[in-house]
Amino acid sequence: MNNIVNLAIQVLPLEKSRQEAYTIIDKAIATINASGLKYVVSPFETVIEGPYDKVMQLLNDIQTACYEGGADSLLINMKLHTSKVTDMAINDKIGKYKDQ
Repeated sequence: MNNIVNLAIQVLPLEKSRQEAYTIIDKAIATINASGLKYVVSPFETVIEGPYDKVMQLLNDIQTACYEGGADSLLINMKLHTSKVTDMAINDKIGKYKDQ
């Protein structure tokens, strides 16, 4: 798969206090930021844009960062948007709403 994909990911650390969970989620977002891939953070999930292989590697890196950051168990909700004929772009989906 060579096209650019979008992955929406929600990381939920289980059996942690709210503050502990937020600290672990911050580790996930820091890992996404360090990847160099385009991303958008929203209140319920983060959307990542990039080549399929790099996005899937990032998924593994996120889990590692969360476990190293104190998680014992994670619930990860994901939505993957792919196409065999075109790239997926975050801006195509939300670009018209950026100034609102």
